Amino acid sequence: MTSSFPAIPPLPEGDFFGTGPNDPGASRGQKDKKSNATTGASAAGVRALTARLAAFYFRVPIKAFFRTRVDIGAVLYTTYLQSLALYHDPAATNSKRIYPPPSVASTFAAGFTAGTVQSIFAAPLDALTIRFRTSDLLEQRYRTMWHYAAAKLKDIGTRGAYAGVSITLVKDSLGAGLFFSTFEWIKSQGFYTFVRWYYGVERLSGTQKAAIENQRATDTSSRPVIRPNYMIEPGFLLLAGAGASVLQQVVMHPLTQVQEVHYKRLEGLDRQMASKPSRVQTLELYGQSYRKSLKQCMVHARKAGGWRQWLFADFWRSTLRQVPSTSAGLIVFEVVRRKYGLGSEAARLQMDGYDILLP
Repeated sequence: MTSSFPAIPPLPEGDFFGTGPNDPGASRGQKDKKSNATTGASAAGVRALTARLAAFYFRVPIKAFFRTRVDIGAVLYTTYLQSLALYHDPAATNSKRIYPPPSVASTFAAGFTAGTVQSIFAAPLDALTIRFRTSDLLEQRYRTMWHYAAAKLKDIGTRGAYAGVSITLVKDSLGAGLFFSTFEWIKSQGFYTFVRWYYGVERLSGTQKAAIENQRATDTSSRPVIRPNYMIEPGFLLLAGAGASVLQQVVMHPLTQVQEVHYKRLEGLDRQMASKPSRVQTLELYGQSYRKSLKQCMVHARKAGGWRQWLFADFWRSTLRQVPSTSAGLIVFEVVRRKYGLGSEAARLQMDGYDILLP
């Protein structure tokens, strides 16, 4: 008997039965866009709500509330589902379980695409966030947040709304790519491999072996089955959510530090753009703002004792604030995705002489 955990191999297509695309009885119809939108909106809603609760606990300023809007999160999740169907053919069928599971390259590409689309929608919100002052509302310059948003967007125009979008694009696309690829790898390849290892024939208990022999004796027309503990898969979902959040923050946290430095220059840039410069002058102004931001980042890094110390300052505090909302959102994302999946037959992993019946 070996006690080491095996390396995760590519999962073969011929050892999985049930509602996956390899099952001849499963529907080959294209994913229903309405179900994708419902899945995305549900996951985004839970993530936004949990993030706001965490914001109260950690005393996050009101600016943080802009980015937790449900519609932006729904764009991310829905675009991911649509993109995954393009990069991984089995995902094009609306099945409860995608098998074989998508590769890291496929999920990263789908997440990268979703993050890119999200950044296009989120950039105006970022522009509003960094220009927001609580005193504006307290002094009743704006009646509501909607009044503020409309007035500010009219004031800064399209160019101002998308100023600094290149940093947002890099941050959101890479962050979402790592986010979804980590989540899918842990909850699919990681879960399947762990179940195979944990319920391998050499690790079965005497009771489980006796149950298998009893099934063989009483029903010769079907293969014996064993059922894994029902808490294993939810545990992997939680682990996947936490792991996805941490790896996403590895990219997003340092880029957010740089982004905040650059955004502090945007109000000055707004004043320069008010004179409606030519296209060449506009490009020069934006180029100067990026160069000045880089110099300012170098100053901050030198004061902090190095780039790593500055870029990753308060990393764990920020990450711990993200984990609850991320995990909750991803669990709802997976549950709703399965709810709208086709097929009701339980899925199985084929082992040597018996099957593992997946929940």
